[in-house]
Amino acid sequence: MGDKEFDFKGFKANGFLMLFFNLFLIAISVVLFFSYDSWGAIGIVFGIVGVILFLFVLGGFMQLEPNQARAMVFFGKYKGTFKETGFFWVNPFLDKKKLSLRARNLDMPPIKVNDKTGNPVMIGLVLVWKLKDTYKAMFEIDSQTMADTGTPANSVNVGQSVAGRMTAFENFVKIQSDAALRQVAGQYAYDDNESDSDGLTLRSGGAEINNRLEQELNERLAMAGIEIVEARINYLAYAPEIAAVMLRRQQASAIIAAREKIVEGAVSMVKMALHKLSEEKIVELDQDKKAAMVSNLLVVLCADEAARPVVNTGALNQ
Repeated sequence: MGDKEFDFKGFKANGFLMLFFNLFLIAISVVLFFSYDSWGAIGIVFGIVGVILFLFVLGGFMQLEPNQARAMVFFGKYKGTFKETGFFWVNPFLDKKKLSLRARNLDMPPIKVNDKTGNPVMIGLVLVWKLKDTYKAMFEIDSQTMADTGTPANSVNVGQSVAGRMTAFENFVKIQSDAALRQVAGQYAYDDNESDSDGLTLRSGGAEINNRLEQELNERLAMAGIEIVEARINYLAYAPEIAAVMLRRQQASAIIAAREKIVEGAVSMVKMALHKLSEEKIVELDQDKKAAMVSNLLVVLCADEAARPVVNTGALNQ
């Protein structure tokens, strides 16, 4: 249990009840201070004790909203995590380190990485994360150093401020996300022109690539008690230095694919035309005439521009 999160089992009291008790305590102390004639020095002593107790009780109040937690530390020893919502009073000597368990967004700007084939690509990431294990988050990573910007004021506040701690965790997530994104991007090709054996690419992998990225992030962030709720690639493009070349290659691939479809359709139409002419006995063609007709039809059907017909007004064999 020494290295895992567990619920706080120490003494706790209703905060409003203790607040009324504290107000009653200070009121009695004031009365004792001004009742020297009746109580004498004993009244002064009890009044001082009452003030001391008032200040002691005052340090034990805390409140928690939904999806917030407090890591309770007693003189350096972890005593559990308090997650109940409401207004409470606990031992004032407990160091109540406040944490947020709410989900947070992180939008990673595009970074340049090399895909599996070595092509430089720009890839960006967006993820949703939250704290899962408060013990690991507080004591397994150095959040104090990560959140410290070097200014004395910030150095004092970061250890006590929930915003400072969450900023430290966010910095940790950013660094690990950068490393995980580079790791995953290097395992796949950008597109199917250099596809892996399993057919997955960064551009077409979709949910599978995102799941692989989420798994990699969870493995890296588990030591910090951080859970990735969702991770997905939100930007993907070739790096500027090769973007123009890759665009021309994609255009060439598209032109070749289009030409293949055109030729396939033209051959089918020529075959149908010859079959119809022969079946309906419109004209008898020898092999030379068929070859010439096939050549002319393919030129007409596969040409980029509209054909300009030449009308033959003479004999068929001219």
